[in-house]
Amino acid sequence: MDLIWNKAAETMKRADIEKLQLERLQHIVKYCYENVPFYTKKLDEAGVKPEMIKTLEDIKLIPLTTKEDLRDNYPFGMLAVPQNKIVRIHASSGTTGNPTVVGYTQKDIDVWAEDMARLVYAVGANSDTVVQICFGYGLFTGALGLHYGLEKVGASVIPASSGNTEKQLKLMRDFGTNCLVSTPSYALYLAEKSKELGFSMDEYKIRLGLLGSEGTTPEMRDQIEAAWGMFVTDNYGMSEIGGPGMSGECMERNGLHINEDHFLCEIINSQTLEVLGEGEVGEMVVTTLTKEGMPLLRYRTKDITRITYEPCRCGRTTARMDKIKGRSDDMLKIRGVNVFPSQVESVLIGLDDIAPHYQLIVRREGFQDTLEVKVELLENVPLEKFSALEKIQRTVESKLQTVLGIKAKVTLAEPKSLERFQGKAKRILDLRNQ
Repeated sequence: MDLIWNKAAETMKRADIEKLQLERLQHIVKYCYENVPFYTKKLDEAGVKPEMIKTLEDIKLIPLTTKEDLRDNYPFGMLAVPQNKIVRIHASSGTTGNPTVVGYTQKDIDVWAEDMARLVYAVGANSDTVVQICFGYGLFTGALGLHYGLEKVGASVIPASSGNTEKQLKLMRDFGTNCLVSTPSYALYLAEKSKELGFSMDEYKIRLGLLGSEGTTPEMRDQIEAAWGMFVTDNYGMSEIGGPGMSGECMERNGLHINEDHFLCEIINSQTLEVLGEGEVGEMVVTTLTKEGMPLLRYRTKDITRITYEPCRCGRTTARMDKIKGRSDDMLKIRGVNVFPSQVESVLIGLDDIAPHYQLIVRREGFQDTLEVKVELLENVPLEKFSALEKIQRTVESKLQTVLGIKAKVTLAEPKSLERFQGKAKRILDLRNQ
């Protein structure tokens, strides 16, 4: 079955992709310089004029854009068009300081839907798909981003939004939902809740999971697939660059295909800001090549990944990025060692007696940082057998030390005692400054 939505865009030769990217990069730099005062000032201060961009490598001349830049220009200082040309406004949650605001023209909305259509079609979504979207509708870009792309490929969309888990499960059974859009942690929670309510998984028709908004390790993906009997795929985007739609997996699940005609991606060293080569791991930087409402030049995502330009077995020639390893600002430095939550998750999900729910607690004791990993036991583990619990605890501590390279204190929590999340899971509790 041919699962390529837009052959012209997704199977271009590398030379043609780069030629198009350069044309669009030259245009967007000039467009930003002429229409966004922030970029006029930033480029002038760096001594960069649009006509200096003669090759793709010249992108290095352009200063990086950060989330702080967006917050400093809250709410509409980053727009490149008059506000009466903006047909949609989204924003991040803004839990620390002002939210980051994103404005879309009608053309931006149309491109967004096209980008998302490519990604969902690549994993089998089509007119036979009945999809339930369990992301919150609102300022968050996830729900409407997937909604428009899924409708474009002809899917029947159930905009269930987030929350009310029992109702979500009822809609799945009654409406014959065969595709789920949610966070990975909520997909697991839905399966857990359904069993708790006494329903057999045979009463559901879920076959495809378009999961996102938070990272998931291969081990967690395996658990979700086993629980639902569905094929789980990952897609990537973020509010600042327009929402989901920048990249996504195909059926090969060998990296996320980047919509390179609309996004130019680089990998940099987070500390030195040096641009890294193909295959090297670092922080991803994104330039939006076609955004009208709020284009961004060299936006620091803080997400850690790597990029390959090798064509995929699926027939696409677009660059692929690895699943996000973690965020540079989520990375914990414990006694000189870099620790990502994904590393902890990969250990825990492979262990017997341990549920896929955990919390990392970082403290400072004296002059030294300590890491506590709170893990939840499965319901069939006898809590009264102290020796058995001690053995589980020692096993988890040993496995974590092997993977992380440092010793972490492991605390066993009772079944279903850790918080469940319908949005992004909050895994880290950093108490070092308290």
